[in-house]
Amino acid sequence: MTATILFVDDEPDLEALILQKFRRQIRDGLVSIMFARDGLEALESLEQNPHVDMVVSDINMPRMDGLSLLQKLQEAEDKKSTIIVSAYGDMSNIRTAMNRGAFDFLTKPIDFADLEMTIQKTIRHVEMLREVRRRQMEAERAHASLSRHFSPELAKRLAASGEGEGIEVQWRDIATIFTDITGFTSLVENTPPEMLGELLNEYVGGMTEVVFEHEGTVAKIIGDAIQVLFNAPGDQPDYATRAVACAHDLDAWARDFCTRQKGRGVDFGATRIGIHAGPALVGNFGGNRFFDYTAYGDTINIAARLEAANKQLGTRICVSSSVAEAAENFRGRPVGELMLRGRSEPLRAFEPLPPAKFEAPETALYSQAFAKMEAGDPAAMPAFAALVGMHADDALAGFHLKRLLNGAKGIRIQLE
Repeated sequence: MTATILFVDDEPDLEALILQKFRRQIRDGLVSIMFARDGLEALESLEQNPHVDMVVSDINMPRMDGLSLLQKLQEAEDKKSTIIVSAYGDMSNIRTAMNRGAFDFLTKPIDFADLEMTIQKTIRHVEMLREVRRRQMEAERAHASLSRHFSPELAKRLAASGEGEGIEVQWRDIATIFTDITGFTSLVENTPPEMLGELLNEYVGGMTEVVFEHEGTVAKIIGDAIQVLFNAPGDQPDYATRAVACAHDLDAWARDFCTRQKGRGVDFGATRIGIHAGPALVGNFGGNRFFDYTAYGDTINIAARLEAANKQLGTRICVSSSVAEAAENFRGRPVGELMLRGRSEPLRAFEPLPPAKFEAPETALYSQAFAKMEAGDPAAMPAFAALVGMHADDALAGFHLKRLLNGAKGIRIQLE
């Protein structure tokens, strides 16, 4: 590093003397030296040469003295480390200089060995400050990047822990949420681009805030689809419980959003949500140039299939038994054993319910009808028919009634 030093002094012989004393360091490229005759000239020089590392300034000078210059330097955004030179015994000015932020001081007549030592010490200080600023900027950049995926507190911890720590690729047990919007293709085709951009930004922004409230990680946003992870990158022993609670809040926020858009004459589709828990390969898959924290594996695929299953089932949220069994005080009703695309074994699924709906009488009636269907009892069909007759808006009960009317038996469901 070549240190650039600005000497500020009105003595005519000082420039030649300094250049003579530092000729070896200048020749070796260790220092570059500039001169100004007073504070005003120094400020002009610094404006034209912002790369100056440090200032060595006399106090008594015309137009602007060294103490006034020091004050100006300390008010600037890029504060320069400054050495003040004063007459021997002028402790009042030295004290004022130190109070105004001078890094060090020298007395006249100048001892050049002392000057060289003080400059070296100041250069080390400047280098240390630069390293601190560099690390701070790196942390800020890392935090800005991580904030797109993680809640603010988690992003702050990851940024502070250093690049790569906590986000390396690894197998983890996670819960993952997939969300999607019904009729999104139609919305894209029939909505002006500027309105569509506004709608999607508000929707994704609101959904992301809900995720962050539950300390979830946003792994992917692809158009209208959002993928969320729990128990990654940090440990969350209650990750299944968090995922279910988050899904309920996402559902509530999305339904409120739809209502608000309908008031504006926009037919914004309902949000479907799928949740599954299991092992997945999780980490930053972006290489050295990009940051792409996401997850891969069968667990992720199943969550996506469960989200899609909502369309046929008539539900808004569908979770696997691994989530229902792991979540604390899970409230929900069984959907059946789903034969998902790409899987040879059925997956038992549930529809999580908010407390009020779970405790409602119709939920008990549904459970009784489902138990009959699971046992192969012919009474299942009239039980579902009675339930649909009382609650025509129960899409899942209507789905099972239609299956039974078409000759299906049991709870194994082959999804198209």
